[in-house]
Amino acid sequence: MQKEKISNSRILVTGGAGFIGSNLCEKLIDLGAKVTCLDNFATGHRKNLEAFENNPRFQLIEGDIRDLETCRKAANGIDYILHEAALGSVPRSLKDPITSNEVNVSGFLNMLVAAKESGVKRFVYAASSSTYGDSENLPKVEDKIGKPLSPYAITKYVNELYADIFKDAYNLDTIGLRYFNVFGRKQDPNGAYAAVIPKFVMQFMKHESPVINGDGTYSRDFTYIDNVVQMNLLAISSDNPKALNEVYNTAVGDRTNLLELTQLLKKHLSEYDSEISRVEIKHGPNRPGDIPHSLASVEKAKKLLNYSPTHKIEAGLKEAVSWYWNNLK
Repeated sequence: MQKEKISNSRILVTGGAGFIGSNLCEKLIDLGAKVTCLDNFATGHRKNLEAFENNPRFQLIEGDIRDLETCRKAANGIDYILHEAALGSVPRSLKDPITSNEVNVSGFLNMLVAAKESGVKRFVYAASSSTYGDSENLPKVEDKIGKPLSPYAITKYVNELYADIFKDAYNLDTIGLRYFNVFGRKQDPNGAYAAVIPKFVMQFMKHESPVINGDGTYSRDFTYIDNVVQMNLLAISSDNPKALNEVYNTAVGDRTNLLELTQLLKKHLSEYDSEISRVEIKHGPNRPGDIPHSLASVEKAKKLLNYSPTHKIEAGLKEAVSWYWNNLK
């Protein structure tokens, strides 16, 4: 049923040239959907589109979600929207809260308005585990959040509030997916705000010492990209009315600290280059706005969306390392 529903659909992926967005575009095209990608290439890359950019079922609109008319053009005739476009990164939002708010809040609102006006059937959006803020509850369950710890966290929580309003006021069905530390193929290892896994992989491959923020005991529910793609497909195709207008943890339900993570990376990278096993790890100060521990409950997603994660941390890292070695070495 999922494949049939998707293959007959027109789907807009905002931020489709980014890490998560491009993986979604590729999978949706494989399933037979007609896919429109909206991206301004602020953080996305054209190379992420190369595998399918000439496919007749793919369309690229180069534009910015901060422009309402661009959003209306992209949403016209669309059945489902997967809204991935955002400025990620807690440090980026602390350095420049205004731009993070413009993209993540005003841009989000533009897309909701465009979705409403175009009669989109369902609006699925990238929410964030940062919404849990200073809540110390573990595992994180969807209805217990704390106080946000960064401008980025505030923007992602505001997304959830707006989605609720658009259901109540305009009857637009939405599903929010709170991503937990997603990693995998196509994730950019470069730039000041690179995620920890691709950044460390690239440093190891250069025989450079990665720097762990703090003593390495901070832990995360690292989530491989295939699990995230699965959740998005389920969110589009679910026929369970109780699954709609909810937010879901998009994770594995397991946690790994940074010391364990670096050891796993060394283990898998050493299969390609034995010298990597001898690279030392360095430590720096804790990063402002970081929460010490993150672990998701995925019971709600399992119950309402039939979610079943396929990759735990080690299986995901093995695949990710292979991709990085073959594509970025």
